[in-house]
Amino acid sequence: MKREILVTSDGSTTIHLPELDEQYHSKNGSINETYHVFINSGLKLVSSEKVAILEIGFGTGLNCFITYLEGKKVIDYVGVEAYPVTAEEVEKMNFISVLKAEKDSAVFEKMHAVSWEEKHQISETFSLLKRKQLFENIEDEDAFNLIYFDAFGARVQPELWSEEIFRKMFNALKENGILVTYSAKGSVRRAMQAVGFTVERLPGPPGKREMLRAIKK
Repeated sequence: MKREILVTSDGSTTIHLPELDEQYHSKNGSINETYHVFINSGLKLVSSEKVAILEIGFGTGLNCFITYLEGKKVIDYVGVEAYPVTAEEVEKMNFISVLKAEKDSAVFEKMHAVSWEEKHQISETFSLLKRKQLFENIEDEDAFNLIYFDAFGARVQPELWSEEIFRKMFNALKENGILVTYSAKGSVRRAMQAVGFTVERLPGPPGKREMLRAIKK
């Protein structure tokens, strides 16, 4: 499938799949979306000093890298990705320059260079485990404080937004754990509620009216 590098509205890049008319991040700003959905609506709400995060769709590593930049706590990060991006695609991402994070460029490079299926200490307070895994094969239980649900949209991969998948997410979270996603579809909200989540609609990132945040109570 053809893959193109696209510059989004905030100047940051993403990977675009023309055949699906889908991309890894919002066309209205890759970095804006990460901050709005995953950092401000997710990470900043976790009160514990040590935060275990599961990312559904590691992709370009942008969410992971910004979490590293913004994390003021000890973070144990697990990124799940069935189809990792290539080194050549990573090199074409301009996140470092747009974020003005040149002093941390080696960290971004390390996140992509480290081996899969092994936990790596990226810094004194940030560890990363990348798992090459289909989302339907996730079996974690009571393991995470926060889930970044960043799969391709329900329009192109509806099976990733099903009750079956959200039941796995519910089981993977600790009590009072939070799941955040850019999606606000009614079918997604209902699937979350069906497996036990308390769900709220929030203002969405640029280009989207709403997003969802789900809590395991």
